[in-house]
Amino acid sequence: MAFPRLLAVSLLFVFAMVGPVLADEQDNVARQKIMARFPELSPVNIRPSPVPGLYEVRLGAQISYVSADGVYMLRGDIFDTESEENLTEMRRTKMRLEAIEEIGESSMIIFEPAEIKHTITVFTDIDCGYCRKLHSEIDSYNERGIRVRYMFYPRSGPQTESWFKAENVWCSEDRNTALTQAKAGFDVQAEICGATPVAQHYKLGKSFGIQGTPAIVADTGELIGGYVSPRELADYLEEE
Repeated sequence: MAFPRLLAVSLLFVFAMVGPVLADEQDNVARQKIMARFPELSPVNIRPSPVPGLYEVRLGAQISYVSADGVYMLRGDIFDTESEENLTEMRRTKMRLEAIEEIGESSMIIFEPAEIKHTITVFTDIDCGYCRKLHSEIDSYNERGIRVRYMFYPRSGPQTESWFKAENVWCSEDRNTALTQAKAGFDVQAEICGATPVAQHYKLGKSFGIQGTPAIVADTGELIGGYVSPRELADYLEEE
């Protein structure tokens, strides 16, 4: 008889449709409970994690995990024991790139090669010794096809000498030349030009957990701490 077979197929179709609906409803309930505990979060900052019952929450570029009832929070990385992949770091790399792109290149100082093979974003402090060393070799990075996008990260914090130097560089008519001069130890002066991106860059660097400079974000989203020579960096980026 065709009727029982048709009924079975229909029931399977209903179950297949209801399953995702129930899962979506559970996710919505979990998001509401988590946001009740953490009102600074929005729904887009909450998503299911690879571990059932845990939700990934994003604050800036920082990732934590919260139980579905919003009561328990875990801070740490989730590893896949089969693939040995750090799933949390994979998410961080994606979020770093998204956060940087949200700010946009119009607020960066860019040193561009004739032929681009890789683009890196460097959080830099004008008074940092290794930042100055990196910039003294900017032509060598460019010669290897590495496009360098600078963002400001005065480690001494707001309203300090390094902060004011960064703002003067940004307010200069020729920012690339001004940055080169400042990193060579020259006193760069410029008229106040209103809002600068220094505070925005600094806040973003803080959200990345940056403590030292230079801090390099590769075009994969990986965060590389410290100075890396042009040759070593080019070789490393090619391996990625």
